[in-house]
Amino acid sequence: MKERILETADRLFYLRGIRAVGVDTVAAEIGISKRTLYNHFPSKDELISAYLARRFHKAPVSDKPPAQQILGTFDSLERRFASRDFRGCPFVNAVAELGPEDRAVKEIAIAFKESRRVWFRDLLMQLNVADAEGLATQLTLLVDGSIAQHLVRGDPSMAHAARQAARVLLANAGIEVGEQDAQQNPGGVMKKRASRIK
Repeated sequence: MKERILETADRLFYLRGIRAVGVDTVAAEIGISKRTLYNHFPSKDELISAYLARRFHKAPVSDKPPAQQILGTFDSLERRFASRDFRGCPFVNAVAELGPEDRAVKEIAIAFKESRRVWFRDLLMQLNVADAEGLATQLTLLVDGSIAQHLVRGDPSMAHAARQAARVLLANAGIEVGEQDAQQNPGGVMKKRASRIK
C-alpha cells in the first residue's frame, strides 16, 4: 500500500503540481481513505519528501568513454523532451512551487543538482581537464537551460543545441570529440588533444 500511495503521488505531483494535488486527491485516486494514507505518510510534507527521494536516481555507471557519456546526457534529454509527459525537473519544480523557505525540499533539490554536477566533474577529471569543477558547472547550466527552453518553447531540439554547446566547451578544454558526434559514431574515440589548434 505504501508503494501504491507513493507511485500515485509521484504521478500526480509531477504531472499536476505539488500544490494542486492534496492528500485527499491522492487517496481518492487509489480508492483509500485519508486515514489509511496518513498511516503510511503522517503528513503531506512527508509524502512530498518521499516523492522527491524516489526521483533521486544516481547517474548510471557506464564503460563508455567519458566525453561520450557527457554528450549522451543531452541525447537522453532530447528523448525525454519528446515525451508528452515531460514536465521538467521535479526538483526545480518543487522549489519553484513551495519556495526556498521549504528547507527540506530545497536541501534535496540542491543535493540532486550537486550529484549531477559532481558526475560531470568526475568524468572531466578522467580526461585531465584543468578546471573540471568550473566546466562541470557550465555543463550543468546547459542541462538546466535546455530544460527551461524546452518547457517554454515545446521544442525538443533545445537539447541538441545544448549538446552542440557542450561540444564547444569540451573542445575549448582540450578534448577532441571528433568530426562525428556520439550519436553518429558511438564507437568513436574521444581523446585528449595533443595540442590545441588556435
